[in-house]
Amino acid sequence: MDAQTAPPKDYPSLAALIAERAERLPRRLMQVARHALDNPDEIAFGTVASVAASADVPPSALVRFARALGFQGFTDLQDVFRSRLRDRVLNYDERLARMREHGAAASKSGLLLQGFLDASDQSVARFRETVDHSAIERAADMFGTAETVYLIGLRRSFPITSYMSYALGKLGIRNILVDAVAGMGAEQASFMTPRDAVLSVSFSPYASETVTLTNAAKGRGTRIVAITDSVFSPIAPPADVVIEIVEANFEGFRSMAVTMAVAMTLAVSIAARRAERA
Repeated sequence: MDAQTAPPKDYPSLAALIAERAERLPRRLMQVARHALDNPDEIAFGTVASVAASADVPPSALVRFARALGFQGFTDLQDVFRSRLRDRVLNYDERLARMREHGAAASKSGLLLQGFLDASDQSVARFRETVDHSAIERAADMFGTAETVYLIGLRRSFPITSYMSYALGKLGIRNILVDAVAGMGAEQASFMTPRDAVLSVSFSPYASETVTLTNAAKGRGTRIVAITDSVFSPIAPPADVVIEIVEANFEGFRSMAVTMAVAMTLAVSIAARRAERA
C-alpha cells in the first residue's frame, strides 16, 4: 500500500481492501487474510501468539500482514476488527431493542424510513465508487447466450432471485427459479447443463443450501455468476464472474438497494443482448 494512503478505519473497508489485493498478497499473507475474515472475533481479542498458532503461521506474518494493509502494527489492525463487533449483525430482538433505545420504534415511522433511506444512499454511494463494470458486462454476456438461466438465492436473497425470475419471464427469457420448495432444490438444479448459466446470490451469513447448489452447478459444468459481499464468500470460488456488493445497514437491518438495482440491470441487459443477436 502507498505510504501516503491511510489504512481502513472500518471493517467493510478493510474487507474490501483485502479482496482488492487478494491476488497480489504473498501466500503466507493470503493465509492470514483468509483466517482473519473467517475468524474475526478471534482476531479482535486474540494475542499475536494465539492468532498465529490458530492460523498456522509465524507471528511475524501477522505483523507483515498488518503493515501490508497500511497499519503500523497488529494492534492497529485489531482495532478495526473490534469495530466490527460494535457493528455486528444483531438478531431481530436486539435490532428492535436498539431502535427503541434510539426512540425510533415508538410510532416514529418517519425516523425509521429516514434511517433505511440513509442506509440505501450509503450503499449506492459506496457501490458507485467500487463497481466493477466489466464484471456486470461479462455477466450479461454470459446470460445472453445461455439456453436457460437458473436463479439461486435463498433466505434474505430470495427477493432478488424471485424478482429476476419475474422480470426475465416478462421479457420472454427462459429461466428456472430454484426456490427449494418442499426440499426440491437439488432436483430443480439437476437439469443444469453447460449450455445454461446460473445466478447465485448470497451474503454473510451465507445460506448453506445456496452454497451447496452453487457447487453442484459447478460440478455440472454450468457457468456461474455470483453476487456476494466478498471474494472470500463460499460462492465466489466456483463462480466464473463475481459481482461484489457490500450493503449498508440501519440498526442491523441491511439494505438491498444496490443488489436489486444490479438485478434489474442484468435482466434488461440480458434482454437487450438477445434482441441484438436476433
